[in-house]
Amino acid sequence: MKSFRRHPATVNAGSMADIAFLLLIFFLVTTTISADKGILRQLPSDCPDITKCIIDLHERNLLSVSLNQNQEILIEDKIVQIEEVKDIVKAFVDNNGSLQCNYCHGNKLVESSDHPKKAVISLSHDALTKYSLFISVQDEITKAFYDLRSEYIRTYFNKTPEQITDEELKVVRKAYPFIVSEVPVKRD
Repeated sequence: MKSFRRHPATVNAGSMADIAFLLLIFFLVTTTISADKGILRQLPSDCPDITKCIIDLHERNLLSVSLNQNQEILIEDKIVQIEEVKDIVKAFVDNNGSLQCNYCHGNKLVESSDHPKKAVISLSHDALTKYSLFISVQDEITKAFYDLRSEYIRTYFNKTPEQITDEELKVVRKAYPFIVSEVPVKRD
């Protein structure tokens, strides 16, 4: 009698590796990787000798912007709207060579700083301040500096901000340095 041996069935897997690599490449090419959003800020450099980094600041050169737990914006302890922040910051920073009031809001006069290079914006916030309000105020402060720098570029270089060179950009940044101090308010 003849015995029948059964051979196990085999699958030709020679092209499986090719298919796997093609699928891997397909998914790598078609997948979008979302970019994280963040705040574009350059941190100050480390100061090894703290006594050399501390400067005397005249109170006139400091504009206090505070955000409280009620989601209100206070500039020099006066409540303002988000739409007013840019104009107030511009008036404070850009003194046009004078020492007079450039902007009035409410019953309080906001005096300009002694010089744009000496102007410091102090941004403080409460722990319960909404993140969106904090970012909105930061954006308004940044817009004020951008407007001042754009006007400087038009006046002194007769160009648009997109047309200036790196060397001219350095001059503009020295004329209107972006000096913002961000400090959270500590609760008791």
